[in-house]
Amino acid sequence: MNNFQLAPRYQLPKGGGFIDPNLPNPHGPGDARIIIYGYTPNLTLCILAIILFTLAFFAHLYQTLRYRLWSFIPLTVACLLETIGYIFRTLSSQKDPYRISYFVVEYFLIVTAPVLISASIYVCLTKIIAWAEPHGLRFGDGSRWCLRKRGILWFFISVDVFTTILQVTGAAMIGSKTSKQEDPTTANNILLAGLAIQSFAFLIFLFLLSLTIFSILKDKEMKDELRRKRSPFLGVLIASGLVFLRTVFRLVETSEGVFGYLSTHEAFFGSLEFAPVVVAVGLLGIWFPGRWPTREVGRREKA
Repeated sequence: MNNFQLAPRYQLPKGGGFIDPNLPNPHGPGDARIIIYGYTPNLTLCILAIILFTLAFFAHLYQTLRYRLWSFIPLTVACLLETIGYIFRTLSSQKDPYRISYFVVEYFLIVTAPVLISASIYVCLTKIIAWAEPHGLRFGDGSRWCLRKRGILWFFISVDVFTTILQVTGAAMIGSKTSKQEDPTTANNILLAGLAIQSFAFLIFLFLLSLTIFSILKDKEMKDELRRKRSPFLGVLIASGLVFLRTVFRLVETSEGVFGYLSTHEAFFGSLEFAPVVVAVGLLGIWFPGRWPTREVGRREKA
């Protein structure tokens, strides 16, 4: 727990923001006058994240290639982005916490990665439906439901892409505005809008996923089969809940404004950004969808 203690509050310079008295500002051409994080990133957290996400990357890469589940390539890439993002966070921690480029790259990668995780999770819902339909669980009328499944998938992916662009744009503007001692309120509102839309859309997805899984669990035959397979669908439900928790944290954090309490204390970042995401990718590795029952298996069992 010592590694995730609240970051110290540093001197508040004129114009707002935080500086670390133990790390003098080098005042290079790419340095802001303050530390945009609101603290100096913790090295132990960075190293732990790099190790865990690297392990997750190789685990998902191996299983994706083994089972030829190409829809999980986004999640594999997400693990790589998280790793690189924390490498840049380490550079902020050890080399120059005032460097704007380190902050922007770290923020872009760590914010983008959960979007790719979500994209693979959206595919999981279509796989669950494809498995359940041959078992007798009906969600619609034949091809019309297939179109709906594709519609669901692309709707949520499109929302994530749009909201991520808003978030990254807002974060980059915040870095620029604060470094110039200008009001970052508009930039923060752009970031907040992206997070609000993303949170609402993912809440709808969670409802659809939960409704589908609990409908399956009401069927005794399917429930017994899932029990023999250690309930793989519940793994993706828990992982989805963790991704949603992380998104809500980002929403609340941003709603406090630039340099709010949550954003300037690294303990919250470690427990509500890093931890939920790394556990989610771990669960999806343990219950990897490539090992789930498929539509073809369901048809043979029905026969």
